[in-house]
Amino acid sequence: MTEHPTSHEGRQPLAARSQERARPRQQDAAPAAAPATAAIPGPAAASGPKPATPAGTGSNPTAIPGPATAPAPAVAPSAAAAGPDPQTVARREGDRLRFVGAATRRIARGIDLDEIVLGLCRASVPTFSDAILVYLRDPLPVGDERPATPFILRLRRSDRLRLNDEETETSPETERLRPPTIDPHADLTPAELCEVQAGGALAEVLRGVRPVFGDSAAARVALPELLGAGRTVPSGHRVILAPLRGRRRVIGAAVFLRGTERPPFEANDLLVAAQLATHTALGIDKAVLYGREAYIADELQRTMLPDSLPQPTGVRLASRYLPAAETARVGGDWYDAIPLPGSRVALVVGDVMGHSMTSAAIMGQLRTTAQTLAGLDLPPQEVLHHLDEQAQRLGSDRMATCLYAVYDPVAHRITIANAGHPPPVLLHLGGRAEVLRVPPGAPIGVGGVDFEAVELDAPSGATLLLYTDGLVESRLRDVWTGIEQLRERLAATAQLTGPDHSPPLEALCDDVLDMLGPGDRDDDIALLAARFDGIAPSDVAYWFLEPEDSAPGRARRLARRALSRWGLDELSDSVELLVSEVVTNAVRYAERPVTLRLLRTDILRCEVGDDAPQLPRQRRARDMDEGGRGLFLVNRLARRWGATRLSTGKVVWFEMPTRGQQ
Repeated sequence: MTEHPTSHEGRQPLAARSQERARPRQQDAAPAAAPATAAIPGPAAASGPKPATPAGTGSNPTAIPGPATAPAPAVAPSAAAAGPDPQTVARREGDRLRFVGAATRRIARGIDLDEIVLGLCRASVPTFSDAILVYLRDPLPVGDERPATPFILRLRRSDRLRLNDEETETSPETERLRPPTIDPHADLTPAELCEVQAGGALAEVLRGVRPVFGDSAAARVALPELLGAGRTVPSGHRVILAPLRGRRRVIGAAVFLRGTERPPFEANDLLVAAQLATHTALGIDKAVLYGREAYIADELQRTMLPDSLPQPTGVRLASRYLPAAETARVGGDWYDAIPLPGSRVALVVGDVMGHSMTSAAIMGQLRTTAQTLAGLDLPPQEVLHHLDEQAQRLGSDRMATCLYAVYDPVAHRITIANAGHPPPVLLHLGGRAEVLRVPPGAPIGVGGVDFEAVELDAPSGATLLLYTDGLVESRLRDVWTGIEQLRERLAATAQLTGPDHSPPLEALCDDVLDMLGPGDRDDDIALLAARFDGIAPSDVAYWFLEPEDSAPGRARRLARRALSRWGLDELSDSVELLVSEVVTNAVRYAERPVTLRLLRTDILRCEVGDDAPQLPRQRRARDMDEGGRGLFLVNRLARRWGATRLSTGKVVWFEMPTRGQQ
C-alpha cells in the first residue's frame, strides 16, 4: 500500500539517533525512562565509576560514568517530546508541496467534468488517501444561473486502494462504482443521492468551505447525512470532509479516507485537502461553462444548417455534417441546396474560418445572404462578389471559403464559381472520378478580388461531391494528398456497383466519411452530394409568346398539344385554365415576349416568365369585382405554385401531379 509522503511511524530518523549517541549527556535522565533504554545502576554505582557493559547486556554502551551521572537513554525524553528534528520536518513539508503541485497539475489537465473528477481521484488515491468519494450538485449550476432546489448531491465517482488479492481485471466503470472498503467493521456503502437540508449540519459544513476532520463535532453529524443513514466511517483523524466551492457557490463535496493500517491525517493535511478541493471546484466550474458554450455554439450551428434538403427536378441530393472532435469543438461549415427558376438548383458549400460561437454566427449570416442572392437568380460569380462585400461589412477579420454551383437539368450543364474552397470531385457513371479544374479564387472577406465562373458538362448519372477542408486536410496530411485520397476512394466505391450503375447516394456519403482516421477530426465536415439525372429534351416544351391579347388562347392550344403528346390528356382542362390565367397576368404588364415552358418528370411543371419585376400577390376578390381571381384558382387547383424575381423580370410557376402522383 502506497503511503502519503507526509506520513511517518513516529520513529526518530537514523541521522538524529547517531547524533544523539555521539553527543555526551549533560543532564540526568529521568528514572522512569531509564528502564526502557538502559540499566539503572544500583546504590553502589553512585559512589564510583563502573566500566561500560558490552552491547546486548541491557546497559547503555555509550553512557559516561561519573559520580553524579546516570546512564543516558538512547533517545532522550526531551528530544522525544520535541518531535522530529528540523531537517525531517522540512523534508516532509517539501514532499507535501511537491505532492500538491503534481496533484493540481493533474487536475488542471482535465478538459471536461469527468476528466477533472478522475484527475482528483487518481491524484489522491493512494498517495494521499486510501479512498475518495466525490459528490457533485445535481444539476450543476452554470455561471450566474440560480441553483435548482432542493439542494441535491449525487455521487459522481468513488475510487479506492485495490488490495493485492483482489481481481486485477476490472473495467473502469466497475472500479468507479465499487464502494471503498476501509474499515472491516465500518459500513461505508455510500448513498447515490443526498438531499442537503437547509440549516442542517451538512449545509453548515459546506457553507464553511474549509475541510474538517471526520471526528469533529460538525462532521460527526454531517457525514451520516451525506453518506446515508446507517453508514459509519473510521474513527479518529482518518476522514476529511472537504467542500467543493466554485467561483460563486458550493458545487459538491469530497470525502478523503484512510484505513487502519495507515497513519491518520495530520493537521497540515487539511491544507492539502483544501488545495485539492479548490482546484477541482474551479476546474469543474470552468468545464461546465466551457461545455455550455460549446453546446450553444453546436446547437446554433445545427439550427442554421438545413433540416432537410429540397427535392428539385432532375437531381437527387444527400448531405452529411460531422462536428469536430471534442478538443476542436464547433466550426463554421455549412451547406445548402436552393431551388431556382427553370428547375435549376444552386449547390453551396462554405467554411467560416475559426472554431467558436462567432464562427457559427457568421456562418448563419453568410448562409442567409447566399439564399437571398440565389433568390435573385444572380450568376455564381456575382453571388460570391456580394458575399465578399457582406463579409467585409461584418468585420475586417471575417473570412470564409465558399463554392457556389448552379445545375441546369435541361441543358445538362453546371456553372461553378469558387472563393478559395477545395475543388469539387465529379464521379462519372463508368466509375471514373476527376477533380474539376475551377479557378481557385480568393477567400470571401479579402475584398477587391474578382471571381470567375466556369461552365462544365453535367452528364446524366454523374455525381458531384462538394465538401469542406475538414474531410481532406488534417495534421497528418496536406489538403492535396487528402483530395487525391478522396478521388481514389470514390473511384473504388464506384467499381463495386459496376460501370452501368451509380453507387447509392446515401451509402456513398457514408463510405466517404469512413476514410477519416483517428487524427482526422481536427475540423468539422460538411458534405453535399448531387446525382445528376437531368431532364430529357423530349420531356421539355418551350415557347415564346408575344405580349398581345391573343397570347392566352395560343398558350392554351400549345399546352393541350404537349399534354396530348405526353399522354396526359386528363390534365388538359386544369392545365389550360391555369396557363390561361398566368399568361393573362404576364401579358398585362410585359413589354417583351413572354416565355412558356412545360416540364414533364414525376410531376408536371409549368413556368411563365416575363420582364416585369412586380411579383403577383394573391388577394380575395369581392363579389362585384371582374378580376382578381386568377391566382385564387391557381392556389386551389395546383399542388404547389410560386413566383421568383429574376434579374431580367420574374417567373411564375405551378406544379400538377401526374397519374402516379394523384
